[in-house]
Amino acid sequence: MKFMSANLDNLKKLYVDQLQHLHSAEKQIVDALPVMINKSRDPQLKQALETHLQETRGHVTRLEQILRNATGDVDTKKSKGIAALITEGEDMIKDATDDAIRDAGIIGSAQKVEHYEMAAYGTVRTYAEILGYADQAELLEKTLEEEKHADQVLTQISDSANTRAERAA
Repeated sequence: MKFMSANLDNLKKLYVDQLQHLHSAEKQIVDALPVMINKSRDPQLKQALETHLQETRGHVTRLEQILRNATGDVDTKKSKGIAALITEGEDMIKDATDDAIRDAGIIGSAQKVEHYEMAAYGTVRTYAEILGYADQAELLEKTLEEEKHADQVLTQISDSANTRAERAA
């Protein structure tokens, strides 16, 4: 139950609110990725997830820098959307009894997260541009490009991983 409204009555407040949710999302992803890395069997997938874990740690740092510049503090608001996607992925990992099926599911779960992040980063980057925060917009654009790249890598890996999963059936 929510006791206090966030009172989002201007674009700057909405921008900060969304940054706080993104900060939470990235921290949740930092916690979830090691499980995905551990449970994946495809060497390319493991490497891609490990690389993205390092990038995601950088995303957390960037968001903290942006939040400090915008508000003087680093507050976080729980991202329920990412929490749900992570839970869904964890359930799939537990339910998959075949390594190839699990790898295909991990890719799908990771791509759902990437698409969520791409939408969120595109939105806050646009807010930053409108608000005249060019330096922040540039940092957010850099993160957005890293998220897009991670999604592209996962798509490439899925070509072979999904074929292996189909053969497992």
